[in-house]
Amino acid sequence: MTGPTVSVIIAAYNAMPYLTRCITSVAEQSMGQETLEVIVVNDGSTDGTPQELERLTGVHPGLLRVIHQENSGGPSAPRNVGLDQARGQFVFFLDADDFLGPEALERMVALAEENGTDVVLGKMVGVGGRGAPTSMFRRNQPRTDVYSSRVYWTLNPMKLFRRELLERHRLRFPTDLKIGEDQLFVGPAYIHASGISVLADYDCLFWVERDDNGNITKRTSGSEPRLRFLPRVVDMILENVPPGPGRDHLAHRHLTVEVQQLLGGHLVWEPRETQVKTLRRLAEIIEPLWHDGLADRLSAMARLRLHLVRHQMLDEVLELTAFEKRLAKSASATPLVVEQGRAYAQYPFFRDPAAAVPDACYDVTAQVGVRHHVARAELRGTELRLAGHAYLHRVATDDVTTELVLRERGSGTEYRLPVTHTATPGLGADEDAGRYAYEKAGFEVVVDMDTAAGGAPLDDGLWDVSLAVGAQGLTREVRIGSRRAEQLSGEPDTRIVESARGDRAVTLYTTKPHGNYTLDLGEKKHRVRSHFTFGAVRWNAGSPTELLVSGRCTLSASPTATPLVAALTGDGGATALFPVTRSPHADLFSVHVPVRDLAPGLWSGELRLGTWSVPLPALPKDLEPAKWRRRGLPWYAKPTPGADKRFALTVAKTQLMKAVVGKLR
Repeated sequence: MTGPTVSVIIAAYNAMPYLTRCITSVAEQSMGQETLEVIVVNDGSTDGTPQELERLTGVHPGLLRVIHQENSGGPSAPRNVGLDQARGQFVFFLDADDFLGPEALERMVALAEENGTDVVLGKMVGVGGRGAPTSMFRRNQPRTDVYSSRVYWTLNPMKLFRRELLERHRLRFPTDLKIGEDQLFVGPAYIHASGISVLADYDCLFWVERDDNGNITKRTSGSEPRLRFLPRVVDMILENVPPGPGRDHLAHRHLTVEVQQLLGGHLVWEPRETQVKTLRRLAEIIEPLWHDGLADRLSAMARLRLHLVRHQMLDEVLELTAFEKRLAKSASATPLVVEQGRAYAQYPFFRDPAAAVPDACYDVTAQVGVRHHVARAELRGTELRLAGHAYLHRVATDDVTTELVLRERGSGTEYRLPVTHTATPGLGADEDAGRYAYEKAGFEVVVDMDTAAGGAPLDDGLWDVSLAVGAQGLTREVRIGSRRAEQLSGEPDTRIVESARGDRAVTLYTTKPHGNYTLDLGEKKHRVRSHFTFGAVRWNAGSPTELLVSGRCTLSASPTATPLVAALTGDGGATALFPVTRSPHADLFSVHVPVRDLAPGLWSGELRLGTWSVPLPALPKDLEPAKWRRRGLPWYAKPTPGADKRFALTVAKTQLMKAVVGKLR
């Protein structure tokens, strides 16, 4: 007999009233109860949890397997018991406080099966004020790994695991830890997984903040429990991941998240003697993960914090922690010092001789934010005209050196163009409590496609538009367009312009999903032909020998010297041109073709705009022939039989004998 697809394992301790919603959410999963088993381990509950489990077993017969045991003091033992009993191809650990979205398990299993992955993270949503991790759920990731994604920043076990992975590596939760046991289970699972999937576009797990603050992390305080699990996590990384970028990626998480939480949430409340011991022990724990190259991955605040910890500077650690808490509540970011093209945050002890902290701990050059807004972006002939403002956050607009950067996406070819700097009085007053002013952040620039390549025309390609925003010797580059005036739609603006290289197709558009400006020269992504559509083809009611072709042209502009015409070509080589009439206030057009003026033969047709051409649509099969007399003899024009997908018009003199015979029949 085939086992269940998913074993849902629930460790329950005094879980009322949350348990009911938790189990109901599993029972109502879209993949169906026949594919599931729910193993609930009651860990010595003293509330109504045992009675509710008995009731739910009757409500969902055959779904629940309930195991009662003495209280173990934590979630590890009951989870291990459930895992030992599991028969499913996959297992999902669900806390009794939380609940699932209706399609969560079905979607996660499908993702694992489609991509051959061993672990699936489903999007988590905080409920009741509980914060949920977000950085790893910004987009779906069908197949990734622990080193090239942000999955390691969530180490709770509420995920879908392929059970074969867990059994092959004998993964179980350590039972001698009050907290951090999940990290020693999930971390190795990530590392050994053949692949990891992230489901970010569906709310899978609802993470509940209990009204009684009964969540395990809320009930466990103090540095000591954290000093017990953290060295084991460090050992786990050292034993399983060789030195290099992969190890540094995992170390980054613990050297920032765990260290900051331990200092700010626990050490600050302890007696002085305990603080000294805690800091000494923490310095010893993190030392194996630290090397100078790792500093480049960290924020300046994290570098400063770790420097103080590693040098066991307790008073400075306490002062920095207090500063961080004030900063989190402040409406203003920390001031910067800019020197020789580098920016330094004025965090505590900056250039304090007594502390002697290296400047590198304050270097935020790579993190300086660029704020920009585009007020104007338009094509005019061969010129792209841009205007707006851009500045480096917390850097006054002195000695401004901003330039426009054009970079071709495929080749990397780059051209820099000067901008005109304009005054922006009052800019900055609405952020950082008005602490910083940016009085000369405006820019205006005209990009002439005929001269932008160092005096020569730009080649065909996709030219991404950026600004190299500079002030006080510091420069940061940013793509522009994501922040723009409401009247700038960002929709593709395609036109044909007269240039030094003849007529050229140009499109200004914004990228998806980021909304930044790019110039498309030469139809790399936006084809001219796609801007022509046709309506009905029929005989003109007022002139029955005149073929009327109507349509729409959505090009924003085309050269007046290059008119749009309809060209009919006969099988004998003759060509007849007919002007296209454009509506003055819309993008509609029409063509009138007097067929009685055409020579006999088979005629094909197309619209022409300079070197561009678009085939005319096929004639309706049921279009009645047009008839007229020329020099007393009958003529006709009608759709050519068999030409279903192309314009094909036959013009011929009526064969009188055939016509008479046809009528007699």
